[in-house]
Amino acid sequence: MNRQELEAVIRRVVEQYQDNLTGSGDLSFPVEASANHVHLTREAVETLFGAGTELTCDRQLSQPGEFLSGQRLRLATAKGELGRVAVLGPERSAVQVEMSLTDLRRLGIKAPVNLSGNLSGAGDICLIGPEGALWAKGCVIAARAHIHMRPEDAARFGVTDRQEVKVRVEGERTVVFEHVIVRVSDRFALAMHIDFDEANACCLGKNSRGTIVP
Repeated sequence: MNRQELEAVIRRVVEQYQDNLTGSGDLSFPVEASANHVHLTREAVETLFGAGTELTCDRQLSQPGEFLSGQRLRLATAKGELGRVAVLGPERSAVQVEMSLTDLRRLGIKAPVNLSGNLSGAGDICLIGPEGALWAKGCVIAARAHIHMRPEDAARFGVTDRQEVKVRVEGERTVVFEHVIVRVSDRFALAMHIDFDEANACCLGKNSRGTIVP
């Protein structure tokens, strides 16, 4: 196969991929920034906010069943602290603290860039609530950029669960994010999540959207 034939094959593959996407209409998805936040267990909620306390819902989030609670915490280390950090609901089976790399460095925490739910190598921090404090050992991560998709979305975009993709986010500072993980579940709604460091890098706006780079 000569160079011209090879280029023709590559063009056909790319065009077929793009045709598969365009056949569904919109090729893009919303991109949302996640601020520093905490997920708590039932035991942790009661330790920090008092026995019998339930997380209250201030606002529903884009993912079905998830919400921003009315409760807030302080996060502290020997090097400093952050105040009024959001607690997200519902309760989980493990405490998890998600922070930007900027704030991790500010507080002197060594933590990995992991998918939410993966606490392998996670860092430590003290959680301080109005009724108590909790030493959260092995709970701190920087969340890896990811896209939530339903199975029908994944089929439409031609991707699979846990696949790594590149995503282009258009804006004042257009950025292509690499190593973005696709997460597929019928419980999800289509949206990409990045942290505030990444959002600042691309000047993320309220209605920013991303597209998968073929």
